[in-house]
Amino acid sequence: MKRAIYSDLLRWKNTDNRKPLLLQGARQVGKTYLINQFGKQEYSHFIYLNFEQNPEIRSLFIGTLNPEIIINNISLYIGKKIVSDNTLIFFDEIQAAEEALTSLKYFYEQQPEYHIIAAGSLLGISVGKNRSFPVGKVSFMYMYPLSFSEYLVAVGEEFLLSEISIANKLEALPDTIHNKLITLLKMYLYLGGMPEVLQNYLQNKDIEAVRLIQNELLESYQRDFSKYTDKSQAVKTAELWNSIPYQLAKENKKFKYGDVRKKTRAAHYEQTIEWLKNAGLINVIHQISAPKLLLSGYADLAKFKIYLFDTGLLGALLNISSEIVIKPNDLFVEYNGAFIENFVASELISSGMKELFYWTSQSDAEVDFVIQHNNKIYPLEVKSGNSRNLKSIRSYESKYNPKFIFRTSPRNYIKENEFVNIPLYSSFNIQKIISYVTTIKK
Repeated sequence: MKRAIYSDLLRWKNTDNRKPLLLQGARQVGKTYLINQFGKQEYSHFIYLNFEQNPEIRSLFIGTLNPEIIINNISLYIGKKIVSDNTLIFFDEIQAAEEALTSLKYFYEQQPEYHIIAAGSLLGISVGKNRSFPVGKVSFMYMYPLSFSEYLVAVGEEFLLSEISIANKLEALPDTIHNKLITLLKMYLYLGGMPEVLQNYLQNKDIEAVRLIQNELLESYQRDFSKYTDKSQAVKTAELWNSIPYQLAKENKKFKYGDVRKKTRAAHYEQTIEWLKNAGLINVIHQISAPKLLLSGYADLAKFKIYLFDTGLLGALLNISSEIVIKPNDLFVEYNGAFIENFVASELISSGMKELFYWTSQSDAEVDFVIQHNNKIYPLEVKSGNSRNLKSIRSYESKYNPKFIFRTSPRNYIKENEFVNIPLYSSFNIQKIISYVTTIKK
């Protein structure tokens, strides 16, 4: 399946001051497949080393961090001379070889002509533990499950995607086209963006098999809790992980430690949240005390929401039935709109927003996302149904007077003075739409 990150890899390849690349992301999002495809298509020579499948490879790095010696050792191992010209070396499952991870900085300093990409399971956690791994010596890239825009490409709807990718076209689509996109979105919300799930469904159209794969993926993550942490931490990680569906199903989705285990304090689970975040399995969205620049400076670290990294897996955790896909609006409003907020958070993050924030008033108003753009701050409300109620976002507007207010919902494109409604299926394009709307004259 075609991935948007491929173009980022091409830019990395053609960068003059190129550094070794660390590709991060949750397990099973397709990192290995993508880099194998990239290496074989874009290079004359591709060398693949998997430290988990072949643990003996680690010995090639033990006793030396000299890149020249390491390259010679690898040449002897694979039985052919490695040349830097038009060659990609891929270190997969590099978390299993700390020495190889550390060696990347020496490749940058001493042998920058070599093109090296490293990836692995729970790499975000491994990098954090490797104290000898200096920031600034490698480039980082993050890979997510397929976004809705990538899903449209996978199902052969590139033309529809091109139509909704035009940021300066905010006229309502014909009802037939709008409804088709909503139908595609509902299927995506059920399937999610995990490559194995989508590949199986596209080949077999077996919705029951899809749920089995999703459950197997969830079980593999549960096994990781024990494999990569001690017994005590594994229990806490499983407890917190299993509480996420309940936390999102509440009307007030603010995360509460007491909903994981009664009378539990924050300190008991703070490390657990960081572990899941570094593993790429959750997205943490912090509340801000005021929508001022810079937003991160006004984040309340004690108040936050946790979203799962894939909406399809959230549905599997909640055991949502597949019949909900064919119902008009049930999937949108199920569990107080949990699917939709989770979906929008994932779309914003995969489109390049690394930090997300939300705002609440002292009473009952809440704006789901607050977005900073060109030193201005704009509210974005998420509506799971077709309601025209704008109480919360109007409350924000009366208090802070933004030039524009934005909503994303199942409704069509709407622009009325300062108010802009963006269809949920265009969530991936929200930043570009905000950029366009805020630079044109009313």
